[in-house]
Amino acid sequence: MPSSSHRQSSSHRQRRERIVAESLRLFADRGYAATSVAEIEAAAGLSPGAGGLYRHFRSKEEVLASAVREHIERTRRQISDVLDQPIDGADRPLEARLRMTCRSGLTKVREEQDLIRVLFRDLDQFPHLVAEMREGIVNPLYAAIATWLAAQPEFEDADEDWPAIATVLGGAVVNYWLASESMYEPPTSVDEDRFVESWARLGLGLVRMERAPAP
Repeated sequence: MPSSSHRQSSSHRQRRERIVAESLRLFADRGYAATSVAEIEAAAGLSPGAGGLYRHFRSKEEVLASAVREHIERTRRQISDVLDQPIDGADRPLEARLRMTCRSGLTKVREEQDLIRVLFRDLDQFPHLVAEMREGIVNPLYAAIATWLAAQPEFEDADEDWPAIATVLGGAVVNYWLASESMYEPPTSVDEDRFVESWARLGLGLVRMERAPAP
């Protein structure tokens, strides 16, 4: 039977996780400044205005910082899991693998959608958190795309600037989601299947692409 201290520790951790999750949802919906501590407490199942949040965090800003750092840690685990495994679908054609990668990218952006909304709306108030997101989520994701591309057997002899190519391809995924979210429909009404297919064909074009001489 778990000890009393173990149960208390587990309950404390679960309460912290709920506060962070509900805070991030509220920040994304309403904005950081417009969200009160009492509203966070109510959403997290605490008595609003009773100060329960402060038994777990020193401030509202610390809650936001914890949300950023939890997403960073999750992203690190996800990247490590992907890169430590054999190439996913290696027996499939490259175009199919590219489609899978594009869809995984869209899934990851949606997974981070609340944090992205907060980033664009409020994080200019917290440049240190912007830096943590850049170094802990954004740059590692682009680096992982570059590593994945370079590891594909079809690209084995390609002399390419994979970090730059990853920035172009990864940026297209982010921009597609952002544009769809902000304008309530995809750019020029290109649905997700068409976007994924075209993204994969662009990536496929790297196989026999000859680098033009520098001007």
